[in-house]
Formats: sequence, C-alpha cells, structure tokens
Amino acid sequence: MLFFEKKKITKKEGVMENLLYYGDNLDVMRRHIKDETVDLVYLDPPFNSNTNYNVLFAEKDGSKAASQIHAFTDTWTWNQESEAIYGEMVMAGGKVSECLQAFRTFLGECDMLAYLLMMAPRLVELRRVMKPEASIYLHCDSTASHYLKLLMDAVFSPQNFKNEIIWQRTSSHNDSKKWAQVSDTILFYAGQGFTWNPTYLAHNPRYVEDFYRFNDERGQYRLHEIIRTASMGPRPNLTYEYKGYTPEWGWRMIKPKVEALDRENRITWSSTGRPYLKRYLSEQEGTPISSIITDIPPLSHAAAERLGYPTQKPEALLKRIISASSNPDDVVLDPFCGCGTTIAAAQALGRPWIGIDITHLAIGLIKNRLKDSFGKGIGFKIIGEPVSLPDAERLAQSEPFQFQAWALGLVGARIATSAKKGADKGIDGKIIFQGDKQGSFETVILSVKAGHTNVAHVRDLKGVLDREKAAIGVLISMQEPTSPMKTEAITAGFYESTTWGKKYPKVQLLTIAELLAGIKKVEMPPIKQVGATFKKAPKVMKSGTEQGELL
Repeated sequence: MLFFEKKKITKKEGVMENLLYYGDNLDVMRRHIKDETVDLVYLDPPFNSNTNYNVLFAEKDGSKAASQIHAFTDTWTWNQESEAIYGEMVMAGGKVSECLQAFRTFLGECDMLAYLLMMAPRLVELRRVMKPEASIYLHCDSTASHYLKLLMDAVFSPQNFKNEIIWQRTSSHNDSKKWAQVSDTILFYAGQGFTWNPTYLAHNPRYVEDFYRFNDERGQYRLHEIIRTASMGPRPNLTYEYKGYTPEWGWRMIKPKVEALDRENRITWSSTGRPYLKRYLSEQEGTPISSIITDIPPLSHAAAERLGYPTQKPEALLKRIISASSNPDDVVLDPFCGCGTTIAAAQALGRPWIGIDITHLAIGLIKNRLKDSFGKGIGFKIIGEPVSLPDAERLAQSEPFQFQAWALGLVGARIATSAKKGADKGIDGKIIFQGDKQGSFETVILSVKAGHTNVAHVRDLKGVLDREKAAIGVLISMQEPTSPMKTEAITAGFYESTTWGKKYPKVQLLTIAELLAGIKKVEMPPIKQVGATFKKAPKVMKSGTEQGELL
C-alpha cells in the first residue's frame, strides 16, 4: 500500500526539488516522474547472484549483535508474473521485444529470464524520464552483465554505449576453483550531446619520480621532444635553422613559437646539442580517469562512512560518476537507492536528486543519513510514507513488516530480527546509547503493535527488559494505552543516568498518533556517540578538494 501525494516533479525557481519516494520504482516512475526531466541515472539493482543479503549489525563495542534483518534475497524465480510481464513487453514491440524473445529462445523459462524481465520495463521507464542528452550508469557484476548489456543496447541503442567501467571492489577473494572475482562492471550509456567533465587524478608518485627528474626555479619538469622523428616524416615548412641546429625531419612548431619558448627558458639543450622542451609538473592537470577504477577501495568494516547496509558503495565512486556526467542543478535519479549513497553524493555536489526504494528500512536509513551528514536544515520531501493515522492503519493491514520498519523509523530505532528463531522474541527494534561508564553502552528495546493491546503486552515487555538486561523498553501501538497498561508501566520504575542527572521511565508507552504529531518521543539519554538504526554517517565538511581526490 502506497501513500503517494498527488505530486509531480516540479521546479522551484529553476531548481528541481529533492524527492525521496517509498514504493516500487516502476510504479513511482510511471505515476510521478515526467518525460525527459532527468539528467543522470545511476542504478545498482540486485544482481541475480543467488545471494541472501543480510544486514548484520555490530555493536559499538565491536561485538556482533545477535540481531539481523533479512534485507532481500537476490534471486528471481520464473512464475506467472514473469509470464505476464513477458507478454506485455513482447506486445509492445520494438527492439526490447525482439531482445526478450531472443533471450527466451536461448535461456528458456529460467530464473535469469525472470530477472531480465524485472529489469526490462524499468529500463524502458528510465529511458522515458531521461533527457535526450542524459547519461545512465548501470552497476552490476559478471553474473548478468552480458545479458544486461544486450538489454541496454535494445533500450538505449548500441550507438549510445560509451564505456564498460571496471571497478576493483576488493583486493583479494578466496575463489579456490576459479579466478578470484574482485571487480564489478558499470555500463555507461549517454545520448548525443551528453555532459562530460574531464576528470583527473593526481599523478602516481612512481610516475613523477621516473619522468619528472629535473628541477629549476619553476619546479619539477620532464624533457619533451620538440623536434620531429623519422616516423613522423619530413615537414619542409618546419625545417629551419635555430641557434645553429637544423633537425633532419624538422621542428614540431613554427620558428616564432620556438623563439618565444626559448626566451621563457622553456628549451634546454642536451650534452649532444639536441634541444628539448621543458614540461613542468605544476602545469599538468593530472592523469585522466580511466575505465578501470583501482584507486577507490571498497568500504572496510571500520570505514567511517559504512552504515551496515549490505550493498553499500563508497561515496567516492558516486562522486566521480556524478562529477563527470552532470553539472550543478542537473537532476540525478537513483531508482534502487538503498542506503542513499547516490543521494548523499549528489547532495554534497549540489545536484538535485530523486531517490526511490521499496523498503521503509532504506527510507528511514536515508533520512538519518542526510540529517547526520548535512544537518536538519537539508530540504527534501518524502512521498509514499504514511502521513496520517488512516495511512498508518492501511500500511499495518497491507504490509505488517513495512509498518513495523516505518514505526521504528519514527523514533530512530533499528530493526531487530533474530538470526536465530526465538532468540529475540518480543523485540522489534533497538536503540543503543552511551552508558554512564566510559566505553559502556545501554539498550532501548522496542515492541511495535498494530492491533489490539492490553496490559499483558506491557507485562511481556517488562519480562523482555529483565531477560535482556536492557535500560528502557518502549511499546509503540496504534491504540491508546488503557489505564491498567499505564499503571503497569509505572511499576517498572526508572532508568537513572548519573551522567545527565536525569531519570527516564523504564517502560514507555507511545502511540502512532503521538509520534506523527511530534508531541512525544522516546525519553532517553542523548545518543551523540552512538548511531541508532545504523552507524551515523559522518558530517560533510565544507572544504576544497585536494589533487589526490576527485578533481
């Protein structure tokens, strides 16, 4: 159940509004994004790699939490829905239809075909919302990259294929019976007149050491040929004498230019009397970026920007793509935005953005990420989340798990689903905060109830508190708590923080209505040192870019 406002993409004073959608990206694009409004698309869809991705949480003390959430199963199955999509796409005709028919002939009714049928209508919609000169980057791996390339050719035309980019996502991998898989593939397509901003990296220190071996008052320089070689052939109009030297095949420039360079002390003569041009390191822009990216490492477990999301990509990778293929005020779209790396990179670079994800887990994570990185004043609109009690009720009835994730997001909690059945019975979410002792941490456990609640639920929460030795327990419900529930909650007593000199109710009862209205929140010590849902994203610092970073 989606709770979309009747809102299309609009511009404010020439700048697109930042929009974050909850829902199926196919439905969102069809209903809410106008034709030819997007300048750059990056998508990192599931790869059909038959991998079960679990979000594993690590506590702040470094130990792994028992809780985890099953984010998604990256696998697809041929079924009636696949058959229906196939029929629709084939009936539409055109190159995409022909491509899918060829896939079916070759692959048969298999899981890979089901995956490609999931991707096909979404790529078609992306083509519709992209401007004619827009660029698109599809991030995938070797499992399906060759099929996706053919599908992209059908949607965007082979003539618009620009590059296959290889990103070395890890330095080592234990694949004992095959070549180690250490890279991902990024397929780059763009229309005629597409934006391309030349991007350079700092020269490799070894390269500088080997080639820029000379110094003068202007700095390091290398020797560059100023005369023609035999392979270039003779140029009579460039064959002249200068300072007693006449090269056999001629000079590489006209005589006035040579004279001007010599006056600037840009020409040096070897011991054999051969002239060379001085090329100074300070005048070089750096090394142009290539289609093989080895200088952006994957996110380590200890990386400051790692949030705990299973498929999170480094911001540096997205900043490189966005900087190269867009300009300020160009609209960036990520239809599988996950933990929001594309959105964060676009925001940092001054690009308006559109993000879409199908889980409230991701939406809640992105909200916290933007707030932590850019402050509470960052402007964006969330479309598709419940905004009223009737909306919440509909979500609870149609998608109970998504309701739970959304409700926990209202208080900045993380989902706590047990990796071991029954281990976390009674716990739907957790918040971790700094304890009174240095290096100690305390837990707030949360229980979310969409249906009828009574005093037994409060007693159960008290029992879970004792079992888990948690500091505070919170019951979030759709219904107003009864008087017996409030009395039972009071009997639990208080959690006292000596650091903050305050007492906090040990059992707290909150309603969805109160949370939506902003009149109540979880009473607890501040969590400045500890992230709630995932790790806190680092705050973006406003500073210049160094040569070693993206230029």
